[in-house]
Amino acid sequence: MARKMGFYAVLAYVLYGFLVYWYLFYLADTSLPFEYQGSKADPATFMDGRELMLSEEYSKVRNLLFFLSAPLEWLIYFLILLTGLSKAFKKWGKDTTKNKYGRVAIYVIWLSFFSYLATFPLSYISYNLSRTYNISTQTFASWMKDELIDFWINYGMMLVIVAVLYLLIKKSRRFWWMFAWLLSIPFTLFIMFVQPILIDPLYNDFYPLKDKELETKILELASRAEIPSEHVFEVNMAEKTNSLNAYVTGIGSNSRIVLWDTTLNRLNDDQILFIMAHEMAHYVEKHLYIGIAGYLLLSLVGLYLTARLMNWLISRWGNEFKIKDPGDLASLPLFLMILSMLAFASSPLSNFVSRYQEARADRYAIEMTDNPEAAITSFQELSKAGLSQVNPPLLVKIFRYGHPTMLERISRLEEYEVQKRNNDS
Repeated sequence: MARKMGFYAVLAYVLYGFLVYWYLFYLADTSLPFEYQGSKADPATFMDGRELMLSEEYSKVRNLLFFLSAPLEWLIYFLILLTGLSKAFKKWGKDTTKNKYGRVAIYVIWLSFFSYLATFPLSYISYNLSRTYNISTQTFASWMKDELIDFWINYGMMLVIVAVLYLLIKKSRRFWWMFAWLLSIPFTLFIMFVQPILIDPLYNDFYPLKDKELETKILELASRAEIPSEHVFEVNMAEKTNSLNAYVTGIGSNSRIVLWDTTLNRLNDDQILFIMAHEMAHYVEKHLYIGIAGYLLLSLVGLYLTARLMNWLISRWGNEFKIKDPGDLASLPLFLMILSMLAFASSPLSNFVSRYQEARADRYAIEMTDNPEAAITSFQELSKAGLSQVNPPLLVKIFRYGHPTMLERISRLEEYEVQKRNNDS
């Protein structure tokens, strides 16, 4: 039975991959609606022929990799259960040490290592793709360094989470999901608080903005937005990417404004000020805290559904999965698989809310800077630097885009520009 389930799971993944490929490469229409052709949102007006071709090619492959990655994760966890690997990981921990937390540590390291190796080919293809299209400038050694940092940070957090989670399951079979959710609140806030000062510097060097004249302009903008910030930070991303970015990160006293050096190198001051005003809007309108509240609400529902689904699946296919009850550490791949599926299923909703917030931030930024030309050209440069599709396929927008499409963003700015011109005349 387990062999048959594994075969059908692999077959389903292969068929799913072909369907996604067919949709992205043959069915989806990314052409610009007639009414936008020739407008400033038309990529033909700010990209040359080669850039247009590369953006379509790169976006299609990148979107394909995105849609393949999450189901591949589910398949790996499913096969780890069916093949008895999860049970073996647990046995290795039990044979190695008598300490129950040591056993958890050994189990989690084996599961993390095996999962990483199984997904590594897709990760490498994604890295190599970005190198091929000159999005990434990162050497393989530098990329592997970041991958290893990711691995150990994720391992450390998972070790804590798993140890607490299975302790709760054993203490309360009915309400462990509620206790786990309550503990996740301070844990999430703590991670967000320490990320700018402890986690982010592991990947890149952060230092005060060198251009003091630009820093003064940004801090003046922050003062108008009533954002308590004394410094703007610059991060050295040029050695890793040609993409552009800027953001406001952290919570409480650790909040900071960050600019990628690629953004500083490619955009002028007016364009940067628009982008910074956009990021400041998230702070002003409390989008970060709304996002935290939304995440916590979704995680509550997700943990409840995960608990119910785990009980049902184990009662029905426990023998095939080689697990007897949810409190068995060997059930962790099932827990992770269900949680990942629910996160993927909820992504259209979270992306919809995010796109609404991003549209609000665009509106705030243009009203604060009152420079539609700088705003439009900044989005055009962002599209060129990232080889982004201006009008992506519908499913890509629903599942991938936490921002409005560039077609939507630039066309709205054009409308504002027309209104401003009419008001001035």
